[in-house]
Amino acid sequence: MDAELKSLRIDRGQPSRRSRGKAGWIVAAVALVLLLGGWYVFSDKLDASPVVDVERVHSVSAASAPEGVVLNASGYIVAAHRIEVAAKVIGKVKWIGVEKGDRVQEGQVIVRLEDDEYQAQLQQAKGQLANLDAKLAEAMHGSRPEEVAQAQANLDSAKADMSDAKLSIDRALKLRQEGLTPQQSVDDAQTRYDGAVHRVNSLRKTFELVKLGPRQEEIDSLRGQVEQAKGALAFAETTLANTIIRAPVTGTILEREVEKGEFVTTSFVGDRGAKGYVVSLADLNDLEVELDIAQNDFAKLHAGQHGTITTDAFPDRKYDGFIKEISPEANRQKATVQIKVKVSKPDDFLRPEMNASVAFLSDAKQAAESSAAAAPVVMVPAAAVRDNAVFVLLDGKAVRKPVKVGATSSGSVRIEQGLIGGEDLIADPPADLKDGAKVRRKA
Repeated sequence: MDAELKSLRIDRGQPSRRSRGKAGWIVAAVALVLLLGGWYVFSDKLDASPVVDVERVHSVSAASAPEGVVLNASGYIVAAHRIEVAAKVIGKVKWIGVEKGDRVQEGQVIVRLEDDEYQAQLQQAKGQLANLDAKLAEAMHGSRPEEVAQAQANLDSAKADMSDAKLSIDRALKLRQEGLTPQQSVDDAQTRYDGAVHRVNSLRKTFELVKLGPRQEEIDSLRGQVEQAKGALAFAETTLANTIIRAPVTGTILEREVEKGEFVTTSFVGDRGAKGYVVSLADLNDLEVELDIAQNDFAKLHAGQHGTITTDAFPDRKYDGFIKEISPEANRQKATVQIKVKVSKPDDFLRPEMNASVAFLSDAKQAAESSAAAAPVVMVPAAAVRDNAVFVLLDGKAVRKPVKVGATSSGSVRIEQGLIGGEDLIADPPADLKDGAKVRRKA
């Protein structure tokens, strides 16, 4: 058996039919792949049609066309008139009726202060005025009939006493002449008579004064005191009214500074303690964009010049504005001039202190925006225009179309004539592109 096993051999000289068939399929597949690859490579070389970038042309209104921008600047939205509402009197906050962000109407009560002491001052002023009014009325009406009658009675009584004194002195003189009475009796009678005469004269003048009434000067003095008391009363009423703080304008509360129980003052205010104002508010329908313009660019702008306003928060929303204020002096350190652009029609999307950008327009652009019937225009990339012409893709061919160009801005050019919108424009045609040449759209 060992000899038989050693005699066994495998014949490797002739391949089997199955192996030959499998090798043939592999060779055919490789040849097919090479053939297709070569066809793809050589077909691109045989087809000389250039590949171009194509974009659809859109027409826009003249008011929204971005041409004519002479300067772009960034700044912040500010309230045209920010008001810090302060109290005119000192006092403790009794009630506050607004929160931050509330809208208030002109004259609306926003804060009340404690008013007990101001009520007392008002009552005191009313009493003083009433007292002086009564005195003036008394002076104006003069003496009462009873007072005149009393003065007359006093005068008549004095006259009677004077007559009696006259009789006494006459009797004393007669008795003295007869030697029946001493000289002392005569002197006493004379003294009594003289006193009666003086009393009659005094009461007569008093009677005349009572009939005449107060002097005109006294009445004028009382009138002056009454006017002074009226002024004190008006001041007390005004002071009391000032404990009620009202909104000076219609607007929105930007900041609430005080709370109930805090003290409000009209004098010096420190970091702690009494507050100098109660709220700050502004009319958010009156907004401006505050910009610092470099002095090198300042000559491009003028008062009343219009611009398009955008914000970082809402870049898709655009607002019209115009230069309302130009600072009369420049900033030496920044080498800038501050201007303020009024927002023509602000809405609820705008907030004070927002970042904002303004694209200032040329006068031609401004005229286009002010025209109610501005015709649509076409804006195309500046690279698409070659020698006052553009190429459009039509049936796989580049067709040259002459155009009339207008102003350029930010890489775009305005087409006045030649395009109407909707065309497939070759955005950046090759320099050697010919009219009617075959081109392929970039995938």
